[in-house]
Amino acid sequence: MAKCLHFLLLFTVVTMSIYSSQAQNSQKDYLDAHNAARAQVGVGPMVWDDKVAAFARNYVNQRIGDCNLVHSSGPYGENLAKGSGDFTGKAAVDLWVAEKRNYVYKSNSCVGGECGHYTQVVWRNSVRLGCARARCNNGWWFISCNYDPPGNFIGQRPY
Repeated sequence: MAKCLHFLLLFTVVTMSIYSSQAQNSQKDYLDAHNAARAQVGVGPMVWDDKVAAFARNYVNQRIGDCNLVHSSGPYGENLAKGSGDFTGKAAVDLWVAEKRNYVYKSNSCVGGECGHYTQVVWRNSVRLGCARARCNNGWWFISCNYDPPGNFIGQRPY
């Protein structure tokens, strides 16, 4: 069985926005941002999964005391992000997708930086998505997106 690589998003982002805290945080917003990136490389769309979303919701609620970017070690693929201001789910997905510049398909490797969050977003076999966002006690936002089935298996290409 291939090993699954888990990546930790080390970005911390300070953002200011004119949007309300509900803007760009709906199921549709998370799905649209993921599916736009997937469409760019010819991968089919994901669908929202309430079970996966409940897992993400439970986990972000566990992190509100410290807001540390620590993976859940759960059964799903997982991308994490945190940011201040009005850090949205769409902003988190945009950070992960921005890693595309570091992914080299020909060698199936990251060059010049992290790319594992991007490859999880576009992983062809990950078809169910669940995301959640919570405000930490320190005022920052913690976001988790979980992917079923997980991606980033060693030796396999995302698409």
